[in-house]
Amino acid sequence: MKTRCESAIWYIIPALRRELTRELHNYGLSQKEISECLGITQAAVSQYLKNKRGATVELSDEVREEIKELAKRIKNGERPALEEEICKLCRKIGDI
Repeated sequence: MKTRCESAIWYIIPALRRELTRELHNYGLSQKEISECLGITQAAVSQYLKNKRGATVELSDEVREEIKELAKRIKNGERPALEEEICKLCRKIGDI
């Protein structure tokens, strides 16, 4: 039996990263810049943008709006604690 956090690691977190990657890309950040901001590889960024990762979970409009706000903060030079932000969103989605 998988715990909720194990399921989050495989499904929810990739969906959140995919959406955040898309939003940052829409703001004009390069794949390299996105990978540095999120602490993931440039190859992972490419896969998120091509829907090869994180495409199994559909996010609610509310969560998408929060991700847009997070992307905006990152684009404006803020460096939020991404682990905390992802955990907050994950709890909202998976009732963790």
